This record gives sequence, C-alpha cells and structure tokens, in this order.
Amino acid sequence: MKYIIYLVNGISLGSVYAIIALGYTMVYGIAKMLNFAHGDVIMIGGYICFLFMSKLSFNPYISVLIAAIGCMIVGVLIERIAYKPLRGANSLAVLITAIGVSYFLQNMALLIFGPNDKIFTSVIPNYPLNLFDGQLKISLESIVTIIVGIIVMILLTLFINKTKIGVAMLAVSEDKGASTLMGINVNKTIALTFAIGSFLAGIAGVLLCSAYPRLTFTTGAMPGIKAFVAAVIGGIGSIPGAFIGGILLGVLEIVSKAYMSAQLADSIVFSTLIIMLLVKPQGLLGKLNREKV
Repeated sequence: MKYIIYLVNGISLGSVYAIIALGYTMVYGIAKMLNFAHGDVIMIGGYICFLFMSKLSFNPYISVLIAAIGCMIVGVLIERIAYKPLRGANSLAVLITAIGVSYFLQNMALLIFGPNDKIFTSVIPNYPLNLFDGQLKISLESIVTIIVGIIVMILLTLFINKTKIGVAMLAVSEDKGASTLMGINVNKTIALTFAIGSFLAGIAGVLLCSAYPRLTFTTGAMPGIKAFVAAVIGGIGSIPGAFIGGILLGVLEIVSKAYMSAQLADSIVFSTLIIMLLVKPQGLLGKLNREKV
C-alpha cells in the first residue's frame, strides 16, 4: 500500500506546483514574459496567512482569503511598478528585472520577519483517512490539496474560454496591436493576468506551508523554479498543460525520494526538463510556433 500513499502525496505536491505553474503560464501566455518573482509571491502568501492566523487569531479560512487578496495586490503592484515601464523592452531587460524583484521581496521578508523559520499551522485539520481497514492512511490535507488544484484548473479554463475578459486575454496573447485596435485595453488585461496569477500563488503558498510547515524568506524560491519547470514540461501557455506538468513533477519528485534518493530528487526533476526540451521543446500540450523570415 505504500506506493499508493507515495502516489497520493506526489499528486498532492504536484497540485501545489500546478497552481503555481498556472500563474507562470498565464503571464507568459498573455504578456509573453517570465515572472521569476512569482515564487516569492508564494512566500508572501505564507507570511500573510501566518500573521493573521497565528498572531492575530483570525479564522484559518479568512486568513487564506486575506493572504490570496494580499498576494493579488502585491502582484498588481509588481506589474505596475517593475514590468509596465518595460513593456516595449527586450526580454533580457525584463528577465533581469524579474530577478531583481525576486531578491527585493526576499530581503523585505527577511527584514520584516527575521531570518528564523516560522512554524506554520496547517489550515486543514490533521485528520487521516483510514482505508482498507486501516492499511492505507491518507491525510485529509493531501485530498483537499488535490481537490483545490482540480477546481482551480477547471475554473480558470472556463474563465479563459467562456468569459468576455478571458476572450480578451486570448486576443492579447495572439496580437497586442490588433487587440488595441479592437478596443481592448492591453495594460488592464495584463494587470488582471498578474492579479489572477498572484491570487493563485497566495492559495498555493498556504497549501505548501500547510504540507511543509517551516516558513522562511526563501520558502517560495525552489517551489517557484519547480513550478516553472512544470509549466515548461506541460507546455508553457497551456493551462491544462501546466496542471499536467505540475502533477507529473510532483509524482516524480516524491517517487524519486521514496525509491531512489532524497538528495538526487531535484537532479532527476531538472534532468526531466532537459530531456523534454530535447525531445519536445514545446512541451506536452504546448504549440510549436513557427516564425516566418
């Protein structure tokens, strides 16, 4: 039964990666930029929830909502202050700015909350589900995380494909100039994309800290990078692809730690990215764009 537990834990971790990857893939798909500060927005969500839940004794679910809204505000401010002035700049300038924003957020968290780890109290009750007469124990935390990941992916897909705002986002992702001529406010559309992605990052941060309860100023760094890997594997720009990539990455990481080596798990994850780029560079569900010259 252990392999089932590993599989469930892998899907649970992968669901967190998937939620983070959805933010990456939305921003890239619409704004055509890689927001490497996205992982640190996760950390901010964890700290906000920790502050309201542990220090101010707010209800856990209210704290999660406040954390998600706080991350959404941070995401919009990042886009407005750091990225909007670079709208016409080359990709290298945007990439360097994203790295700078990432270090800025980390150091701000370090100054405000200090270097010591904070013990995060899970927002989900620690209630194991006993199946097959107690032979299989699965935590409620894992089940809830998986369900949240699925719901987020479905709602986001419906929002993009079925709403007027979502169609505007798709139009901006295809051609910003033509979208402007059709009356779409490109700047507001991109800002909304950052808002949604950052809102999801706040939820992912809380779920991540609930599963791995040590919270520090670098909490979002590695999960953010792994979520980016998941987005690339699934096909960056594709919402279902980001979800599938996140699940695959989570299962691969947990299985590698269980059956091979905890020290080699990250190497295996990033080796998978290299193999995917060599075999299918557009990802599992990504589109291969051909440029005319």
